[in-house]
Amino acid sequence: MRYVKLGKTGLEISPVILGCMTYGEPKRGNHLWTLDEEQSRPFIRKALDLGINTFDTANAYSDGTSEEIVGRALKDFTRRDEIVIATKTFFRWHKGPNGGGLSRKAIFQSVDDSLGRLGTDYIDLLQIHRFDYDVPIEETLEALHDVVKAGKARYIGASSMHAWQFAKMIYTSRLHGWTEFVSMQDHYNLIQREEEREMIPFCVDQGIGVIPWSPLARGRLTRDWDETSTRQEKDVFGGTLYNTTEESDKDIVAAVKDVAEERGVPRAQVALAWVAQRPGITAPIVGASKPHHLDDAVAAIDLKLSDEEMKKLEAAYGPHPVAGFE
Repeated sequence: MRYVKLGKTGLEISPVILGCMTYGEPKRGNHLWTLDEEQSRPFIRKALDLGINTFDTANAYSDGTSEEIVGRALKDFTRRDEIVIATKTFFRWHKGPNGGGLSRKAIFQSVDDSLGRLGTDYIDLLQIHRFDYDVPIEETLEALHDVVKAGKARYIGASSMHAWQFAKMIYTSRLHGWTEFVSMQDHYNLIQREEEREMIPFCVDQGIGVIPWSPLARGRLTRDWDETSTRQEKDVFGGTLYNTTEESDKDIVAAVKDVAEERGVPRAQVALAWVAQRPGITAPIVGASKPHHLDDAVAAIDLKLSDEEMKKLEAAYGPHPVAGFE
């Protein structure tokens, strides 16, 4: 496994990140398709065996049980200094006031709660899960800075928002001398490329790492358009991301199939390789609920698509509404 730097930092991460939303108690929260602890642990172990050192979760995944499962497995299977743990805060993780959002109180409490669930003294990459319209950005940014200075997080990152919002936060941090964001986790794949218009170019210009979520479009790029999966049928949020009547999307899925058959590789490898080869991309975040998902993710790192193959995969794309945070 070759490792890459995250943005302008010296932090070394694997070129594919294991997304841990898949791991959590299915009776907790609204992720009814998740794997419980016994089912989850072999995937985390296999990821480590394959050289993946970076694991992404969130305090809101399955009511925090994702953090608990991931934290226990990593403690049992590896050394803390050899891995990178990324988690997120914003979405509500407990009922009542101050149980969500990016106020100073909520951030400090959520970080302490995440540390307890993960069973660690620090978070390598603490990310804000979304932009908070109800809290002044100065309050959020100073709180994140103080969390880093307290030693509870090493770096901070952000997830899906408008590019102007991210730019405003970056420059406000810079103005005050506060800790700056080093990464952007955004929604990006062959059938959702709107981040190419502003967010990704901004990140490239500023030296910010891009670690896309849903690079396989919730699995839609890995199977025929009219096929489904257990997660697709039960994933409420995922159902809001893709327009199943979009003809251009169907054509792209067909193009992935064609390239994969010509190469003699699974479709997932082709779709992931496309993301990994796009300008500005540091490492896609990939979920795994079957053993071959991890094999495909690692194999995609070394699959180099030709210019002609890239053009074929991209040819049918048309403008889409932004999906994932609006």
